[in-house]
Amino acid sequence: MTIERPTPAEPTETSGLKKIVAASMAGTVVEWYEFFLYGTAATLVFSKVFFPARDNELDAIIAAFITYAVGFAARPIGGLVFGHFGDRHGRKKLLQLSLLLVGVATFAMGCIPTYDSIGYLAPALLVVLRFIQGFAIGGEWGGAVLLVAEHSPDDKRGFWASWPQAGVPMGNMLATLVLLGLTSTLSDEAFLSWGWRVAFWLSAVIVLVGYYIRTTVTEAPIFLEAQKEVEETKAESYGVFEVLRRYPRGVLTAMGLRFAENVMYYLVVTFSITYLSVVVKTDTDDILRLMLLAHLVHFLAIPQVGRLSDRIGRRPTYAVGALLAGTWGFFAFPMMDSAHDPTILLAITLGLLIHAFMYAGQPAIMAEMFPTRMRYSGVSLGYQVTSIAAGSLAPIIATALLREYDSSVPVAFYLLAASAVTIVAVLVTRETKGASLLDIDRADAANFQPAARV
Repeated sequence: MTIERPTPAEPTETSGLKKIVAASMAGTVVEWYEFFLYGTAATLVFSKVFFPARDNELDAIIAAFITYAVGFAARPIGGLVFGHFGDRHGRKKLLQLSLLLVGVATFAMGCIPTYDSIGYLAPALLVVLRFIQGFAIGGEWGGAVLLVAEHSPDDKRGFWASWPQAGVPMGNMLATLVLLGLTSTLSDEAFLSWGWRVAFWLSAVIVLVGYYIRTTVTEAPIFLEAQKEVEETKAESYGVFEVLRRYPRGVLTAMGLRFAENVMYYLVVTFSITYLSVVVKTDTDDILRLMLLAHLVHFLAIPQVGRLSDRIGRRPTYAVGALLAGTWGFFAFPMMDSAHDPTILLAITLGLLIHAFMYAGQPAIMAEMFPTRMRYSGVSLGYQVTSIAAGSLAPIIATALLREYDSSVPVAFYLLAASAVTIVAVLVTRETKGASLLDIDRADAANFQPAARV
């Protein structure tokens, strides 16, 4: 199969690229607003309103975190389904569908009656809606980052493709602002009774805004050309099974790179809320204000780290984050134990800055591992499957370790072990700074002849 596509593969001009970034981030912000809202509510609300009372407060929180983990279990399924059809039918259509799904699920969460009203049907409904939410977000990430990465110039892909990643802390900031506004203006009783539901219902407004913005963008030329060739050859040269057959090393490396980053993020932004609330006895409003400031720093840092990966390389930048991640738990939790707000803020902010060194470059690194015809499937598989063993379990494992040992030290060692996994992945990763996606497609074509359907 010969590929001649110099013109279609030309990167989009800067003005058009900014529009693509805005469309990508619009959905990312919305979906991560809803995902972070659930994570925060799992500690502050769901453990109290959707589950029976327990003697140990941590037991109810662990039960709520198990429903939180359901979303992570659903994400790989969403990634596989959306990746398969996204490689065939386009990034844009699948991104619009994912946005609607997560919006409907999140709005419906705000309508679930409490455990006192309907018993165990309440957590059952929560699990179903959480699964739908996770399924949709599983399809969101790959499409959002590839929409930008495939339009970006080769020498600036790390910077431009990092912007959808910055949509995560922006969505977190939005969720934190909403929760902070509600907890500041309502009594504890009113917030637990109905106030928290307002935050979930507001998702309908921002989903409509994000959906509209996404209708204004077009597919990348390099994807349209690859799609055309798949149609002409009548070949099954895309999808999950194809990427596993052709690029197993890329998938496994992506999983390893993702592991420590994912564990660390949910220790910093989810488990820290539990630790500060239960162990340090920090006021809920204070926790949310500290998280808000830390998310702002995270948002500002991600594009700059993405730019750094274009200058010094993907591997060195990622290695810094992976190495520092292994140290965070040993100094951060003692800093939180001080109960001094500026010190707590510094601990959380440092955690998110370390995370940025791993997170910012992920879209560029993973996009450069796979050819266009199976890129959505490849990056979704590597990114989302890891979430089951990493992010979904991190708050549960950390809370269980805290309950068992009454100490943060085992949690720190847990993060250290996760860091070791990612350091190994960095060592075996090929440096792809400045790589041409067109050249990657040509190299793939030189070694592949699709089998035509009979």
